[in-house]
Amino acid sequence: MRDSGAGLVSAATIDPAVGSETVEHAALFTEQLEDRLDQLARTPMLLVACDYDGTIAPIVDDPMKALPLRETAVALRNIANLPHTHVAVISGRSLRDLAALSRLPVEIHLVGSHGTEFDIDFALDLDPGLREKRHDLVAGLHDACDEFEGVTLEKKPTSVAVHYRMVSDSKVEALLERVAGVADMIGDVTVRHAKMVCELLLVPTDKGEALATVRGTVGANAVMFLGDDITDEDAFATLHGPDMGVKVGDGDTSAPYRIDSPQDVAVLLATLCAKRADWLAGAGVTPIEAHSLLSDQRTAALVTPDARISWMCVPRIDSSAIFAELLGGPGAGHFSVEATGTNSAPVQTYAGDSLVLQTSWPDVKVTDYLDCSDGRPDRISGRTDLVRVIEGDGTARIEFAPRLDFGRFPTQLEVREGGLEVVNATDLVVLRSPGVSWTVEDAGVHQTAWAEVDLSAGSVTLELRCGTASMRPDHSDEQTRRNSTSAYWSDWVDRLDIPESASDLVRRSALTLKALCYGPTGAILAAPTTSLPEFLGGVRNWDYRYCWIRDASLTAGALVRLGSIGEAMNLLDWLLQVLETIDTGPERLSPLYTVNGHQLPPEATIEELPGYAGSRPVRVGNAADHQVQLDVFGPVVDLIHRLGEVDAPLSARHWRLVEDLVGAVRQRWSEPDQGIWEIRAAPRHHVYSKVMCWVTVDRAVHVAENVFGRERPEWKTLRDLIADDILHNGWKEEVGAFTAAYDGTDLDASVLMVGLSGLVKPDDPRFQSTVAAVEASLGEGPTVYRYRHDDGLPGKEGGFNMMTSWLIDSKILIGDTADARVLFEQLVELAGPTGLMAEEYDPVTRRALGNHPQAYSHLGLVHNACNLNGARIRD
Repeated sequence: MRDSGAGLVSAATIDPAVGSETVEHAALFTEQLEDRLDQLARTPMLLVACDYDGTIAPIVDDPMKALPLRETAVALRNIANLPHTHVAVISGRSLRDLAALSRLPVEIHLVGSHGTEFDIDFALDLDPGLREKRHDLVAGLHDACDEFEGVTLEKKPTSVAVHYRMVSDSKVEALLERVAGVADMIGDVTVRHAKMVCELLLVPTDKGEALATVRGTVGANAVMFLGDDITDEDAFATLHGPDMGVKVGDGDTSAPYRIDSPQDVAVLLATLCAKRADWLAGAGVTPIEAHSLLSDQRTAALVTPDARISWMCVPRIDSSAIFAELLGGPGAGHFSVEATGTNSAPVQTYAGDSLVLQTSWPDVKVTDYLDCSDGRPDRISGRTDLVRVIEGDGTARIEFAPRLDFGRFPTQLEVREGGLEVVNATDLVVLRSPGVSWTVEDAGVHQTAWAEVDLSAGSVTLELRCGTASMRPDHSDEQTRRNSTSAYWSDWVDRLDIPESASDLVRRSALTLKALCYGPTGAILAAPTTSLPEFLGGVRNWDYRYCWIRDASLTAGALVRLGSIGEAMNLLDWLLQVLETIDTGPERLSPLYTVNGHQLPPEATIEELPGYAGSRPVRVGNAADHQVQLDVFGPVVDLIHRLGEVDAPLSARHWRLVEDLVGAVRQRWSEPDQGIWEIRAAPRHHVYSKVMCWVTVDRAVHVAENVFGRERPEWKTLRDLIADDILHNGWKEEVGAFTAAYDGTDLDASVLMVGLSGLVKPDDPRFQSTVAAVEASLGEGPTVYRYRHDDGLPGKEGGFNMMTSWLIDSKILIGDTADARVLFEQLVELAGPTGLMAEEYDPVTRRALGNHPQAYSHLGLVHNACNLNGARIRD
């Protein structure tokens, strides 16, 4: 065993009035211990376990007067009350004595007799033979110890502990010889020595086994164990990976950290509690809206304001992440560049109308982009290059910490001439970094490389190449590639017809929507991330890295409105390919597919990741692909209608698609479904879904007549039938609004589409009343909630940015343009520092929520700006 010295360097005191919430102490944690506590606080499922005597209760002469320090008890209670956090006390005492003395709440797991007792009634179920053997053991020890003054026998269900703290030192050796003799006489007895106590066990067990049992029961990803005694070494011996062992007091130990006393235990636990509570509440994490986006239309990366790549999936956008710090902290993988010679905060901007990102300190500038030169986004096969250029006259520290498969697979690095290789990756991954001298260090089962560079000697170029092991220079120099990438984006946006309202933000929104297009197939993503929470600390975390037919069609429609039809045409090609490959007809279209047009893998969770600000689970896949969502047909035909209005090159295949989708609506429009919000409950007759079925047929009538010169009178009959059904069943006179579904009176902002779609006219009193009801019931500050009814999930989600846009458009439509402009200006303020918007906004915490950046949010803003550009303020 080794005697470790890391830990506290001075004694501590705690304000007893506040316990772990506000800790005032003179303890100075070592930097190493602080770092470990920070890491532990971010564990997905944490178990904090400890011994009792000498750890949370000071050693006293009378064992039955050993009470826990009040400050420690408060800290343990507070830790146990945190989400995804468990507490256990594992003691050599009998479970009854432990419960009586500690008086800890039921939320804390108590384990007695070194792991023998997990149940308070354990003693009642003992085998009769074991009971008789225990009786003989007690009697033998009474006889053996009777002449020794100061001995206390502690009787437990399957053992007896002989306490000799009060026995004269000169008689201890003789006492222990007598005790050993009793053990030999009884036979098959395990003798365990601890601090001034000798225990004879009839059922051999130890705290290591007990800790393993509790770990498995609660599903802990990491454990912190604190103990002072020799018997605690069994628990320390089981710790591994992210676990943390803390020795209390003197003595040899295998624990890597040491503190002095039970008073220091109180400080340590209070500190951990505060760190974990802060992390679970979102403190210390980069705000969602502050992340910037890089894209090559094959994959995407998110960059924090201080130039850390915190999210990136390879080889394509819906693959496993190689950097997942966004959802798991630094240990989940990141690629960072940090200016080391300044304390100034960096400034981050895009270079013009591009996705070339620049992060600048006074003497260091980092330029990041995913290479889009040479037509790379449109290639079916090929590689992704993340290019990072570090310039200036200061110094910088680079840390390259890839973590394969969300960190679930050990990641090893090899230094090669000209850079680094991730040697055990399924797909080839290298970091070309000529002139950089790397140091590779172990980080658990992974490896991390770091380097420090002096920029006065020249700039440094880093190229993360995914899909090749080549370290050869690219055929184009870096500046050429950067210019080509910048031009790829800026030339495209320059061709758009950008409205005057919030024109800079509209341009950035257009670029973001373009960045969400998957070049090789034409699919369009809902968002490039998974599991960014709609409620901090909650379970409303979904994977949006797929192509929802609805979302993609609305995105393409917004770009058509700005003057770009290529994305819409490519999306329709993707959809036609999907229809050719599925076994069922168009009436059974799934709401979403992978970017390659395939069915999604089963929804699963990444248990190793704690989630953004402790919001678990982290999900991959999305079970919504098995839902019935009958609104999906409408946006597709509406998109074809938009293309027809601008004389796009529609073909006979597109006409057949329109016919097929009208046929699907004719077959299924009267069925219930899960609706646009994909609520995981029984299907309902959602008003929005019915409206979009009407849109399918209405737009098809116009396309037939105006684009393809066809007459379909039966479609007009079907359109009128659906409209009559909606007006009869969707309007609730007692509410004064169209409601979420036929069977209830709950409001849903999506019913604004009743007027936005043209189903009812803007001056229809029912629509105007619905707009007022949505604003009054679902509006809050600069945002609009989707709904407020119970959807079966815990926690309250944020306001939905696209619903805010729909309310703005509805106000414009009914002539309330002044209020629409005010709300639009408030919506614009919700964009992050580089112009990106997440899915939702919490008006209470004033934080963005949900996946980021979200296509819905940006396409809604585009439509708002276009509508306001042509609107007149009503007198």
